[in-house]
Amino acid sequence: MAESRSFTGQGKLFDIFVILAVVLAIGVVVVAGISAARGETTVAAQPDGDAAAPTVEGQAITAHVSLSEYKITGDLVVPPGHIQLAVHNDGSAEHNLIVQGIGGTDGNIQSGASETVDLGELGQGTYQLICSVAGHEASGMHAVLTVQSGAPTPTGEGTRGGEDTDWAALDQAMMDSILAFPAETEGKGNQPLEPAILEDGTKQFDLTVAITPWEVEPGRVVDAWTYNGQVPGPAIRVDVGDNVQVVVHNELPMGTDVHWHGIATPFAMDGVAPITQELIDSGEDFTYEFEARAPAIGMYHAHHHGQMQVTNGLFGTFIIGDTPIPYGQTISGVTIPEDLEISQEIPLVLNDAGVIGFSLNGKSFPATEPYVVSEGDWIAAHYYNEGLQVHPMHQHQFKQLVFAKDGVPLDHPYWADTVLVAPGERYSVLMHPDETGIWVWHCHILTHVEREEGMFGMVTALIVEEA
Repeated sequence: MAESRSFTGQGKLFDIFVILAVVLAIGVVVVAGISAARGETTVAAQPDGDAAAPTVEGQAITAHVSLSEYKITGDLVVPPGHIQLAVHNDGSAEHNLIVQGIGGTDGNIQSGASETVDLGELGQGTYQLICSVAGHEASGMHAVLTVQSGAPTPTGEGTRGGEDTDWAALDQAMMDSILAFPAETEGKGNQPLEPAILEDGTKQFDLTVAITPWEVEPGRVVDAWTYNGQVPGPAIRVDVGDNVQVVVHNELPMGTDVHWHGIATPFAMDGVAPITQELIDSGEDFTYEFEARAPAIGMYHAHHHGQMQVTNGLFGTFIIGDTPIPYGQTISGVTIPEDLEISQEIPLVLNDAGVIGFSLNGKSFPATEPYVVSEGDWIAAHYYNEGLQVHPMHQHQFKQLVFAKDGVPLDHPYWADTVLVAPGERYSVLMHPDETGIWVWHCHILTHVEREEGMFGMVTALIVEEA
């Protein structure tokens, strides 16, 4: 019986070796499959064609990388070999780290947390690092990891400490950025679009969709996706009962469509290819036709590949009828005059992603537009969130009377100094600036308005002059 349990024959040994080889091969395939599914890479591309330097097994080179608002810093020059990134989030918001073409963190990293990313063997070359959270790359979270022979092995010292911070330089950067407001840039969005009046009274609007240069802030010109060369696209306003035609000319390199967000239309005009219409191919035109049946504070934007087209600039405002001001109502002890006249009606389109990034009406501070009013004026503002994140919009000094949500008048308007606007939402507010000064108006997620280089993004001002 003992002999029957022993494996002494060459044939049996050969069979065992074959079985072991198959098991090992299956294990390699399974591990490779799991790594691919997780976005992991064990052997990276070598841009310059150089072989990776040999490393002793188990002795990976660890580079320490810090994420914060809005930058990527740390050990960004390393020698060739088996590279690991020890990624720490030193910021106050969630961030991630992507090494383009190779891999990255397993989702977002919470503030104060860390994660190790194994890049495998890297030869000489440069590797692009970004944070892929919406708007973060455009706000400065991009860097280059350089792998070169002779580079010192990183120690991780000084990559996260604050001893070397130049506090005076930070102060000066903030002062300089604020004093640069308002800065001039090329281009202005939200320009009223005048219609052609057809023989039957139909109001016809023309929209040309194209990729055009757009200066978001002084010196930062991007390839924006635009309607009529503007971000936001031209403002469309019609009366209740108007027949509307919008002729769309597509000069993009890909197809598009236009969805009328918050606007009642027939099914065939809803703008969702291929469900309600055929895709408007590059070089083609399409005409939307509908009756403006009811009052609306709506917007229009691309629906096809919206994650690309909308965030990069394809959005605009569309108002039907009169603004539903709560004339004569008393809200929390404040009576809105029966004969109130609105001195300005301000659209504020919010974005936080794509090439545009954190912006108001397609511009980033200090290029945002200030709004000048006279003491005692009444003004209305409409917030439109065309971004991917929520934005609490705060106005210094003057309360905001929220009187409509998504264009629908509220039965019970309310006063607030901060109004939270989620993606796709519109809020309409009334303000009564009655004290002179330059009053800041901004998103109150502070990293959407300030960075180490100074103030930026979703900030403007309400300038109240003596009447």
